[in-house]
Amino acid sequence: MARRTEPKPPAGPAVLRAGFEIAGAQLAPGERATLALQLPGQSAFTPLAMPLHVVHGRKPGPVLFVSAAVHGDEINGVEIIRRLRNLPALKRLRGTLICIPVVNMYGFLNHTRYLPDRRDLNRSFPGSARGSLAGRIANVFAREIVARASHGIDLHTGGNHRTNLPHVRVSLQDREAERLARAFGASVIVNANLRDGSLRQHALEKGLTMLLYEAGEALRFDERAIATGLRGIVNVMVALEMLTDGHAARRRAPPAPDVALASQWIRAPQSGLMRTEIDLGQRVAQGEVLAHLADVAGENDRPVMAPVDGIVIGRCNLPAVHEGDALFHIASFAEELPRPPGPEAASHIEGLQSGDYPGQPGR
Repeated sequence: MARRTEPKPPAGPAVLRAGFEIAGAQLAPGERATLALQLPGQSAFTPLAMPLHVVHGRKPGPVLFVSAAVHGDEINGVEIIRRLRNLPALKRLRGTLICIPVVNMYGFLNHTRYLPDRRDLNRSFPGSARGSLAGRIANVFAREIVARASHGIDLHTGGNHRTNLPHVRVSLQDREAERLARAFGASVIVNANLRDGSLRQHALEKGLTMLLYEAGEALRFDERAIATGLRGIVNVMVALEMLTDGHAARRRAPPAPDVALASQWIRAPQSGLMRTEIDLGQRVAQGEVLAHLADVAGENDRPVMAPVDGIVIGRCNLPAVHEGDALFHIASFAEELPRPPGPEAASHIEGLQSGDYPGQPGR
């Protein structure tokens, strides 16, 4: 059942605004509710729902959705959304915020990326009401969420046994998306191609401005990733004028992000045990040794080297790897990195938690 918080009468002159209808519920201006969006079940005996938390501000503004766990094992976003919905600043929200902490409830309950039909939900949009289970769930999300929104932020992590540096992926051809990506405040922005059937592709086709946030590892909470993501969402909401930050003028602005034009995974040249030489967020030069691989007998030692200059934004955490496994994800640049020698990107992200930057939210 839906849980509602009734709006209080406004202190001053009322600002006329229409209600907001979603998941069969009607929210008045100033109202917030937790709703259950029914999902296609496997039978009448296995009902399942997608949780929604909706805040419908008194004053007009954008409609922003923030989604997590499109891949069911990527759970950092679930905690980011928990903290987001508890921010006192939402009492002064302009526009409408739709929070979806778990999109892929099937995968979430089973600690897996995929759905019971073994399909990837993030390759199934916009889906179909008569398609596969993945297609039906994608269709529900497309009709109920994407169709009502003007902007979106989708929260992800690395896959199994891989960790991602907090970064934002966006199409740099979309100037508004680039503006919001810079406002987010992560140290790296990656120009990412659209994937067929992805939520981001569908949202852009429907005219939404959308960001994708990557940080941390599947099935694990990562405080750095969570704090950076929460702060970034608040920064985007400030940039959209959904929220105001009266203290921003007294805080130091974050450093300009490094904008990567492309990224690539470096794969294992042979099977063996990996000894990593670099850290996540570290800058590397072409030809620099990233790791060494040796077989289980300790022989056939072989280096893994960076093919380009860049920043390490993803890393495999398993020492035992097979030939062809993805080991390091490097964001690369067409020119020399603009930031002078100094703290690495990872150090910048640590600074995001220090309270020196605009938009710092509480938990």
